[in-house]
Amino acid sequence: MSLLEVENLKVLDIKTKEEIVKGVSFKLEKNTCLGIVGESGSGKSMTTKAILGLISPNLKTEGLAIFDNKINLLKSNREELRKIRGQRICMILQDAMSAFDPLYTIGYQMIETLIENKNLSKFEAEELSIKSLEKMLINEPNEVIKKYPHQLSGGMLQRCMIALALSMNPDVIIADEPTTALDSINQREVVEEFKILREVTGTSLIFISHDLGVVQHLAQDILVMRKGEQVEYGKVNDVFSNPKHEYTKYLVETRLELTKSFAKSMNKEVAV
Repeated sequence: MSLLEVENLKVLDIKTKEEIVKGVSFKLEKNTCLGIVGESGSGKSMTTKAILGLISPNLKTEGLAIFDNKINLLKSNREELRKIRGQRICMILQDAMSAFDPLYTIGYQMIETLIENKNLSKFEAEELSIKSLEKMLINEPNEVIKKYPHQLSGGMLQRCMIALALSMNPDVIIADEPTTALDSINQREVVEEFKILREVTGTSLIFISHDLGVVQHLAQDILVMRKGEQVEYGKVNDVFSNPKHEYTKYLVETRLELTKSFAKSMNKEVAV
């Protein structure tokens, strides 16, 4: 049974009548990861934001987005969506700096979110916040929660945002380029953490990325988008081993060439 089933999702500009997302369909099963890949402007983020009602009032959606086999998210009112976003579906945004209010400490914002959505006491919420930060391999979490957003790096803020999402223990996490602000070592650690936590908690994951290597490592299914269109969708191994669409072939071949070039340069350095 699918946890989330999207059918013929379209996003249209009300003024110009332009289709920004053009009939996207996919399923997200329980305890699985769907990777969404494509170039900048392909509609990856817009697709997931449309599902959660996070798009501009100048845009409208069409189609179906059935959550938990009974709720059409595209027809839900603002209050229903707010409850679902707060408790059952969490979204990790690409720009971590804009996700936190600069006037309050990281700890205050994490604690208030947990109190509001999980009915915890302040002590319980603080304890859970610290434990979540520790899971993201953040050193001295007791000190980090006292910091204001401007006192932390983009990478550290991203980890705090991921920690907050995980602490909510949602059914679905939508991660929009969550490793963009991290260096390669931290990227690998965070991706592994996502993989382990998904396996342990059973949380389903929609992982948006331009990095095919990350998606291949983390996801079971993959959706490839280009210029607002769904050009390929299927099991990760099938798509990588036998891509059907020319754009997917280009992405896979480009990644293989980059991998070969990197390996070649590393061999040269070792030889020297």
